[in-house]
Amino acid sequence: MTIKTPEQKASFPNRRVYRDRRVTFRPPPSRRKKVAGSAAFVILAILAAMFGSLSGLMLIYTVDLPQIEELERYRPNTTTVLYDVHGAQVGSFALERRIVVGYDDIPPVLRHAVISIEDKNFESHWGVNLFRVAGAAYRDLTSERRAQGASTLTMQLAKNLFLSPERSFRRKLQEVLLSIQIERNFTKEQIFTLYANQIYLGQGVYGFEAGAEYYFSKHARDLTLPEAALLAALPRGPSYYSPIVHSERALERRNRVLNAMLEDGAITAHQAFAAKATPLGLHIEPPPNTVAPWFVEEVRRELDQRFGSDMVHQSGLRVYTTLDMKLQLAANQAVLDGLAAYERRRGWHGHLLNVIAAGSSIEAFHHPDWNMEAAPGDYIHGVVTEVLPYEVTVRVGNHQNAVLAPQGWAWTKNKLGSDFLQTGDIVYVHLLSPQSGSPLVPAPLQASLEQDSGVQAALMSVDNASGDVLAMVGGRDFNLSQYDRATQSERQTGSSFKAYVYTTAMEAGEKPDSRILDAPVTFHTASGAYSPHDYDNRYKGNITLLQAFADSRNIPALKLAERVGIRNVIATAHHFGITTNIPAFLPIALGAAEISLYEQVAAYSSFPNDGIRMTPHFVHKVTTADGEVLWDDAPDVHVSTDANTARLMMPLFEAVIHQGTGGAASQLHHPLGGKTGTTNNFTDAWFLGFSPSVTCGVWVGYDDRQSLGEKETGARAALPIWISFMRAAIADHPDETFPGEAPFPATGSSAEAIQTAGTKSETMPAVVSGGVPTQSKPTSVAAH
Repeated sequence: MTIKTPEQKASFPNRRVYRDRRVTFRPPPSRRKKVAGSAAFVILAILAAMFGSLSGLMLIYTVDLPQIEELERYRPNTTTVLYDVHGAQVGSFALERRIVVGYDDIPPVLRHAVISIEDKNFESHWGVNLFRVAGAAYRDLTSERRAQGASTLTMQLAKNLFLSPERSFRRKLQEVLLSIQIERNFTKEQIFTLYANQIYLGQGVYGFEAGAEYYFSKHARDLTLPEAALLAALPRGPSYYSPIVHSERALERRNRVLNAMLEDGAITAHQAFAAKATPLGLHIEPPPNTVAPWFVEEVRRELDQRFGSDMVHQSGLRVYTTLDMKLQLAANQAVLDGLAAYERRRGWHGHLLNVIAAGSSIEAFHHPDWNMEAAPGDYIHGVVTEVLPYEVTVRVGNHQNAVLAPQGWAWTKNKLGSDFLQTGDIVYVHLLSPQSGSPLVPAPLQASLEQDSGVQAALMSVDNASGDVLAMVGGRDFNLSQYDRATQSERQTGSSFKAYVYTTAMEAGEKPDSRILDAPVTFHTASGAYSPHDYDNRYKGNITLLQAFADSRNIPALKLAERVGIRNVIATAHHFGITTNIPAFLPIALGAAEISLYEQVAAYSSFPNDGIRMTPHFVHKVTTADGEVLWDDAPDVHVSTDANTARLMMPLFEAVIHQGTGGAASQLHHPLGGKTGTTNNFTDAWFLGFSPSVTCGVWVGYDDRQSLGEKETGARAALPIWISFMRAAIADHPDETFPGEAPFPATGSSAEAIQTAGTKSETMPAVVSGGVPTQSKPTSVAAH
């Protein structure tokens, strides 16, 4: 604006006039100061508000952050480990499968692999990489997949230890704050060690030591470069990169780790090239608790009751059990071989389930037996994938096949595989060693066809002097049935109950050479006349008690029970630890009572131990991971009968082996005693016996109590299993003898042994005889 007239000049007295006659408006100095002050105030107010807001947010987000002292006291959930008597691991319990190790147990190759792929600046940063955090937070807030990533190792540790899996700005800020605290209070070595023991690697495995043992069956310190790279590849996505489920993804991710290590100079190009050419090389550790699953489960129940489930599964206890791994393996094999022999005697039944007929497919089928890698010697279920006249291919694992040849199914009486098998059939096979192949093309496993009709068996063995349970099998296949037939099932005992009848008679003054008449007889009971008979429907006349016991004659046992009183017989059984409520009727003497194998084995262990019964137990002691003893299980001692009576009974048990129903066991050429048991209709088959050091019992039968078949007695179905196990049990005791007897083989006749035992019985108390009480006729009695 140009001022042209005096009037205009007068109208703008404060305007400055320039030489070019142009002017601008300028506020007075006081006003300019006022505006500047207002602006400064606004800026300060904004800054104060921002600072206050940030301070408030910091306060809010740090209120529920754990104190750093919690990390100093932190103890991760660790695995409770079970050991056998030789220190071998036999099982474990864990919510999180983890083995805590120190920094020096983590090899440099694994440390380099993890740092290269997860946090290249781990050694130099202060817990947070701001650029990576900002990017990760942005992706968390904007990505539909919530693909969080780019955290430092310290931030991952903070998240895994203390924070929820929530994906939000709040949790990311808490992660940053906690990471800074961790870095201020711990060294890099300590932080990496915590991370290495905490990180999840899939399959329920936490930490690199447990990961190395699970995926490669070795310690972390023994990992090769490609193995270390694979473990380092897993934290990013344990399921997505699972080498078991997604092997191609795992291989690609492992090679990416190798490239990262090459870029960082941790490995050479030659090492990277060689490692990339290496296959994954998995050697999956067998699932825990597979060797003695029923034994381990019994231990778990006992520990849960004593310490509580949380402590058992989270506190990393050390449990020193009574199990002998060598004998357990022998027990497993004895049961499976014995049942296979029984199945073959019964003949091929067929009636196989077929996955295709059931509407599924061979590719989708997975049997529980396949949870661990199959090996020669295993009995395993499989599915038929190809049938040719003289060759049948069976899948016996996720990536394993076995081949059946005609000699493997000859026992079925079928000449051609195509005559009785078809694709999709679920079969039961015994794996054999493969035929010779080449290193490049390994030969497939060979197999023989077996049968699984549902028959079951149980075996239990104890140390006579201590009560230690040395081995236990609760059934045929733990994967299919966890029911423990050794401790939980009660079955009719058959003639094995006669041991309590004869013990009561010996306590009443009888001798092994006392005579009794084996002839037809009728007992008059409240329910009517009872005329028993023997297994072979024959009678042997006037015989000794030793012969009657050895041949398991029924009528002599009933006469003795009537003579001494059935109530006294039942009382004797209770003195031997039998807890079953046994009704007082005469046929109980033949084994109509239902008793568990556990109690039968415990009772029989009294005889070679001079009448002393040690309650079977499974655990010696329990300690913390640091060795503090939490529980030291002392033996529980009971007197079943006096030593004189026990020694009087020994010739009877030995006669069963040398001249009676257990004669097949004489092949072991060792001091042994025992008793067979068979119930009516061949429903249950038993053999209970002992050496001077070990007692073992075997039961065979069906869960639904169907018949085992004609002539499937205790001597035929159960005794072979007992012999197979006892061959291993006595191997380390070649020179042992029973109390009061000469070294085996004994000099002199059996009569001399009987006479020697009889001379020790003069001080035995007499037992008052009683009549037969009011009774009901049993639905089942012992046959043999």
